[in-house]
Amino acid sequence: MTISQAKERISARVPQHAYQTLTQAAEISGATLNQFLLQAALEKAQMIIEKDRTIKLSSQSAKVFFDVIENPPKPKSRLKKAMKIYKKSIGDAQN
Repeated sequence: MTISQAKERISARVPQHAYQTLTQAAEISGATLNQFLLQAALEKAQMIIEKDRTIKLSSQSAKVFFDVIENPPKPKSRLKKAMKIYKKSIGDAQN
């Protein structure tokens, strides 16, 4: 088993009541204060990252979204014109 070496250090000054609460929670969970703080911080960080990466849609929005994916509207004349201009510019760039 590999023992990881600490590479970075984080320190924080906290009010006495916060320190006491954190210490009590660490003791109850059977961890050192450092272990408890690291685990709690990592769990919170992972929740924030996951929440940021998750697209939340209401059920109505999801229904509309999937309906458009499954039944796309026919392209309008402006879109057709834009596609022709794009294809022409790609063809010109390749020559």
